[in-house]
Formats: sequence, C-alpha cells, structure tokens
Amino acid sequence: MTTEIAIYQRLSKYNTWMTEKAYVAADKMSDSDRREDRGAFFKSVHSTLNHLLFGDRAWMRHFTGRDYEVGGMGVDIFEDYEALKAAHFEICADIEEFAGGLTSEWLAGTLEWTSRSDGQTRTRPRWLCLTHMFNHQTHHRGQLSTLYMQAEIDIGKTDLPFMPDLLLQDVSG
Repeated sequence: MTTEIAIYQRLSKYNTWMTEKAYVAADKMSDSDRREDRGAFFKSVHSTLNHLLFGDRAWMRHFTGRDYEVGGMGVDIFEDYEALKAAHFEICADIEEFAGGLTSEWLAGTLEWTSRSDGQTRTRPRWLCLTHMFNHQTHHRGQLSTLYMQAEIDIGKTDLPFMPDLLLQDVSG
C-alpha cells in the first residue's frame, strides 16, 4: 500500500472516531440545547452536524456515483436528531469502505462535476477533492469542539496522533 492511500485510510478512521466523539458530546445536550443558535457559522450544534453530513454526502456522491440525499447548502437534512446520528454513522462506514478500496490510479485521475450551488462545472484532481472532504470535516468539527466547550462539555483529545491504537492497526502503512 502506498503512503498516500494509507493517509486517506487513516483519515477515514479518524473521521469515524471524531464523529463518535462529537455525538457522545451532543448526546449530553438536550434537543433544545443542540438547536440553540450559538453564533457559529451554521448557528447550532444540530445544524453544524447536519452540515458535516451534507459535505460528506455531497463529496461521496461525486466519488462513488451513489445518490445520497443532500438537500441544499445550510439546509438541515434531518430534523430528527436520532435519524441524523444514524445517517452520520452510515456515511462514516461508507467513507471507510471507499478509502479501503482506493488505488493510486483513482487518486491520480480527475473529477468533473457541476456544482448545485452555482451551476459551474469544475474539473479538479481527485486527490485534491478527497483531501478537501477530510479537511472540511476537520474544520467543522473544530467549530463543534468550541460549541461543546462553551456548553461546558469537553470532548477530550482530538489530535490525529492520539487516536486509539486499535483504530490504527489495519492502516499502519
């Protein structure tokens, strides 16, 4: 396995680990607390979690051709918290499965898509788009971490090198 593939496989495991941590923290909040406008870009914990799911589904649609429901930018896909949580763990599993099948040839190719938000058709290297998906997750989980801390909920360590070793065993390239 190449280093580049091992990196993406590790990031897929990191995504699952951090999604679990995000929902453990969100579970400690009441539904009204999760939906409270806390001044974040997507306002609330609930809507930020929805946006994370939106981004993952939007990119995975492009990568796999699977027709994930995405809705629109800034529109909650799920109002029901438990349905959101279940869907989020489903996409985590899909991302891990996808990363497990990556090849150097796929990464070296290009992705062409037409944006639903502005109608523009773009062509970019696949590796760049995949890297962006993982970067997008990290960016918005950082916002969630701040929202949780403001609610006096500490999600613990979030750094990639501190993932439990058990999660790293099958991708230790």
